Amino acid sequence: MVKVNTPELARAELARPSWKGAHVALGTNTDPYQWVESRYRLTEGVWEAMRDFSNPCSVLTKSPLLLRDLKLFRELVERTEFVASLSIPTLEEKAWRATEPHTPHPRKRIEAVSELVRNGIPTGVLVAPLIPGVNDDPHQVEEILALLGEAGVTDVGGIGLHLRGEVREIWFDWLRQYRPDLLERHQELYAHGAYLPREEASRLAKLARSGAKQRRWRVSNPETEEATTAPAPESQPTLF
Repeated sequence: MVKVNTPELARAELARPSWKGAHVALGTNTDPYQWVESRYRLTEGVWEAMRDFSNPCSVLTKSPLLLRDLKLFRELVERTEFVASLSIPTLEEKAWRATEPHTPHPRKRIEAVSELVRNGIPTGVLVAPLIPGVNDDPHQVEEILALLGEAGVTDVGGIGLHLRGEVREIWFDWLRQYRPDLLERHQELYAHGAYLPREEASRLAKLARSGAKQRRWRVSNPETEEATTAPAPESQPTLF
């Protein structure tokens, strides 16, 4: 499903007298830079609207396609608060192909991060989702952080896997097919809901947070204890 009138609707909403200029975050449920965006180019119109109304905004994506809108990002930074963030959960080839099929290669994402930083765009990275037994090896996370340091990133966070809505069954079906060795462990971890137990969520968050602190980086969106006790209202399901 493609909502081809998204730019027009965004501009109309921003023009409403009742709109108070709250921060608008793209990518919190569905990645706005999926393959189809290269055809429809809908985000361009959204960013133009945000620019024209000087409305604070941000984007979270897995795709280097966002570099297409670099000129608009520079204009946004001149007028309002804007942050571009990329999700990079692993560099390990097998883990990437198994858990994120048909997504851009993680190293291409790091290249995109470097280009954003080079152009003066406030840029962050989420090492997410961190999945117990899949991509939570500290050495894997450290490799990501090292490359991000070379790219000039200073804003990093880590978040464990959330299993909201229909995604829960999709995930457990995936485990049964590809990682039956992890099935029992994950059934225990997610026995009480969509979020990891507090101790495990904290352990995963620290993988990125500790490395960021050692480098004196800013830690963005770290997993908090509240996330396991006060989850956000469910909306469109997402693996992340």
